[in-house]
Amino acid sequence: MTVAFLGTGIMGAPMAANIAKAGLEVRVWNRTRAKAEPLSDVATVAGSAAAAAEGADILVTMLADGPAVAEAFEAASPASGTLWLQMSTVGLDWTDRLAAMAEQAGVVFVDAPVLGTRQPAEQAQLQVLASGPEEARPKATPVFDAVGLKTQWLGPAGRGSRLKLVMNAWVLALTNATAESLGLARALGLDPQLFLETIKGGGLDVGYAHVKGGAMLAGEYPPAFPAGLAAKDARLVVAAAGDDVDVAGAKAVLAHLEAAVEAGHGDEDMAALYRAVVRERQGNTARRGDTVGNQPRR
Repeated sequence: MTVAFLGTGIMGAPMAANIAKAGLEVRVWNRTRAKAEPLSDVATVAGSAAAAAEGADILVTMLADGPAVAEAFEAASPASGTLWLQMSTVGLDWTDRLAAMAEQAGVVFVDAPVLGTRQPAEQAQLQVLASGPEEARPKATPVFDAVGLKTQWLGPAGRGSRLKLVMNAWVLALTNATAESLGLARALGLDPQLFLETIKGGGLDVGYAHVKGGAMLAGEYPPAFPAGLAAKDARLVVAAAGDDVDVAGAKAVLAHLEAAVEAGHGDEDMAALYRAVVRERQGNTARRGDTVGNQPRR
């Protein structure tokens, strides 16, 4: 079985590598070819999306957003009957548009975004949120098993993207809440590390807070999930909520992410939103409530 994999960025490259390691024939394509070349030991690097998709049984897309996916799909022009596993996070409107494109092309469409960032992708421990026709499941399973620890089949196409937005709302809120708690501790004259130490091992503990919080306190943000893409996902959450639910938390995350991106940190991990939460003025690191002895300084 041949898999054409379009998009070999932070997530796509390890996913494609794991599919190849599972014994499937893989052809990879990326708009910037240099990002695909490291996969040449395990996959065929194609010069175009069409070359990757020619004669392939399965097409996988793992790209930044809906427009990028649509452009790559059109360029690939897969044959009728090809199984398309659309694994990018594109939101509700674009999922519907892509499904319509698939139907017009006679392609079987499975909406299957993933939960996880770079390290789970490298370790083949992603969670796949699959939705699409039941008859596609046997053919899709070897690909999903190669990249993920768990696959949930959720019914008709589109439900995967809906659940992905729900999960993203939680992940984004958790990252932002960690940043705000660390920032508040700092502003009140406490060592921010105390926050992480206090939640550790208790009912409030969340491993994700330690991962992102550790990056925030170290001031180092290697991109597991870039802030620019996280901002895109936050916009998708806000758009999906519409007037039906007040996602004020998601809007707050988006504001912090957009500030970080505008300041030039879009390629850093989304934990860099801490830069927008903690405001320093001209290098002044004085904090409200710095302590003198055991008493807050007024």
